[in-house]
Amino acid sequence: MPTDQMRFKTAFATLLLLILVSACQFSSETTAKNQTIPAEYLDTAIFAGGCFWCSESDFDKLPGVISTTSGYIGGTVINPTYEQVVTGKTGHLEAVSVQFDKTVTDFEALLHAFWRTIDPVFPDGQFCDIGPQYRSAIFYLTPEQHTSAEASKNALAVSRRFGLPIVTEILPATTFYPAEDYHQDYYLKNPKNYTQYRNKCGRDARLKQLWGDEALVH
Repeated sequence: MPTDQMRFKTAFATLLLLILVSACQFSSETTAKNQTIPAEYLDTAIFAGGCFWCSESDFDKLPGVISTTSGYIGGTVINPTYEQVVTGKTGHLEAVSVQFDKTVTDFEALLHAFWRTIDPVFPDGQFCDIGPQYRSAIFYLTPEQHTSAEASKNALAVSRRFGLPIVTEILPATTFYPAEDYHQDYYLKNPKNYTQYRNKCGRDARLKQLWGDEALVH
């Protein structure tokens, strides 16, 4: 009969084997997720949906999105700071530059998601953030993106879903200036403050009111 010592050695060997197998699986998953994506598979889209902390968080959750960058676009001041943009006098909008893998998603899919993260009938900002720097917009980078954006907006307008005009702008992309480091991935760096802000701003409640089960909420 096996001794207690033999049983212990067998159990220990089994446990060690399971740990090694799990480690190998984790290593394979990590390598797959961090693999370099060929440049020809990458594309960029730029959206303004109010507070860029929220837009960045929303887009980061979509399949095929590789990275997001919070920033400023559409204004007249070179290298604007947050303190300048927040006054509403530079002409810039808070926006996110979205890099995505074209083999997984496309611009049309991002458009579909974008509408469901904003209030497209509110002209003076978004949710609790009031001012021209918070208005919603799609900044197209190519003629194809322009055509898709216009078609998407027209389809929403024709549907008369909200009984009000769709005021989200479609504009040619100008220079996109990345925001300060502390704004990047704010929802990850400051999850408590971010969640508190988003809840108090009423963003998700309004999205549910507008879009129902289609709303992209937290």
